[in-house]
Amino acid sequence: MVAANVSSPSQTTVVEVKGLMKNYGEHQAVKGIDFRLHSGEVLGFLGPNGAGKTTTMRIITGYIPPTEGTVTVGGLDVMSDSLKVRRKIGYLPEHPPIYLEFTVRENLEFIAKLRKIPRSEREGRIEKAMERCGLKKVSDRIAGHLSKGFRQRVGLAGAVIHEPEVLILDEPTIGLDPVQIQEIRNLIKELGRKHTVLLSTHILPEVVMTCDRVIIINGGKLVADDTIGELSRKFGGDRKLSLRLDSPGPGVAERLNTIDGVMGVAPTQTPGGYKLTVSEGKRVADDVARVVIDSGWGLIEISDEVPSLEEVFVQLTSS
Repeated sequence: MVAANVSSPSQTTVVEVKGLMKNYGEHQAVKGIDFRLHSGEVLGFLGPNGAGKTTTMRIITGYIPPTEGTVTVGGLDVMSDSLKVRRKIGYLPEHPPIYLEFTVRENLEFIAKLRKIPRSEREGRIEKAMERCGLKKVSDRIAGHLSKGFRQRVGLAGAVIHEPEVLILDEPTIGLDPVQIQEIRNLIKELGRKHTVLLSTHILPEVVMTCDRVIIINGGKLVADDTIGELSRKFGGDRKLSLRLDSPGPGVAERLNTIDGVMGVAPTQTPGGYKLTVSEGKRVADDVARVVIDSGWGLIEISDEVPSLEEVFVQLTSS
């Protein structure tokens, strides 16, 4: 079962992928994927290694052709209108395509020329890209002497220098330390205010903090397409309640198990903590609270435990 896309009629489709397939000899890397990316959206593109994410992104950018299916960007076909599509896209592959012997500024000057940015606009675009990506203070440093985090920033600056409508980012924080990850994450959030973004990453907290919607593929097939909240609700497994008591007495688990809708009770490592597995659709929390109060156990906290994106991801990709 694939969770439905939750787009509204008012949203403008910027990228549309229909029936996308890609074969490498007898190996089928992508198996009939369909999805849309809407204007102003930051879309998380997830899947285990070998799921077909990078292949899909390379097809969208016009880097490789599909075996079957179509991709349009701004209404233009990626294959028949390749050059026009590339003007609409900024692409940061897993390894930033920069020259390590060039300075930051020289790298961006070279990219600006490749992008055919008019000479009269070139300097302004370079300065703006460096400012947006936090590169002004290292503009004259040799790229090979920069940290990996700053080299990622140079790659991002090159991806946005022509002010594209769509940004496609493939593992932009791979190999970075926690401080660098936070810096790049904040930069992506900032870029998401002015661009439509397709973000592929294995760092799931990054997706939770930056993305409006999530697509998950597994074995070349689309297995989920929805908001994180809806995915947690639909694919997170059994619904659970988190309960914390001030003075739990003997037989707490046995007493709570007698409540209609409670399917299981297990103590947690938190003092006075219990995790309840409950039936979907049952209003169990009120009954649990009433039993706790009547029993004099002291109710400190009761709340729905929302399954994490990691739990959803594992469930959808482990089979």
